[in-house]
Amino acid sequence: MTFSGFIKSDLVNYPGMIASTVFTCGCNFRCPYCHNPEFVVMGSDETYFGEVYSEEDILSYLKKRGAFLDALVISGGEPTLHQELPGFMRRVKELGLKIKLDSNGSRPDTLRSFIDEGLIDYIAMDIKAPLEKYHLLGFKDTGCILESIRILEESDVEHEFRTTCPRILLQEEDFPEMAKLIGDRTTWYLQTFNPAKTLDPAYNNVSSFSREELEDIIGKFNLVNAKVR
Repeated sequence: MTFSGFIKSDLVNYPGMIASTVFTCGCNFRCPYCHNPEFVVMGSDETYFGEVYSEEDILSYLKKRGAFLDALVISGGEPTLHQELPGFMRRVKELGLKIKLDSNGSRPDTLRSFIDEGLIDYIAMDIKAPLEKYHLLGFKDTGCILESIRILEESDVEHEFRTTCPRILLQEEDFPEMAKLIGDRTTWYLQTFNPAKTLDPAYNNVSSFSREELEDIIGKFNLVNAKVR
């Protein structure tokens, strides 16, 4: 398996863990505000743009540094698109490391298989927008999103939901609609949007809801499981 990005030491992406993070390339969404545009598009010959790390590169590092690491974060792009991923995850688990998966929730059957096999210890799933706006992100099968939410909420795997908050995509009234999708049992992180680097250059000039505005929205709509990150 091939990866298009590698952070050797990461204290941010897995709560409470010292981790490494890998990024898969290729995504079935086209979120215009995506801050990892280099990981979204695959070349026409199915090779990756930019820097490339082999599965053996990653495993070799994890074996050498395993005593200092708790976990591996697998992000993207959208990792669940890759058929080779379960085999890689099994090898990581053999090293005694936990695995966190970042996903857009578009492939519920794959998500379920990872959970059933015990390959994942933590999952962060994006709630991009109210379902009626998902077509703006290049994805229309919102039934998959609802199924992935259901799978996570019925599982014993630790998980979170998260939403990046660019102002042009989301309006204040969208937040309670998103809250209805996930209930109030799981933490839902609202993240400010950083326009420094985006898939659609037009979003470089788009502002984010501020932390203060997001806190006000949480209070106004009584979003009891929401927190600003």
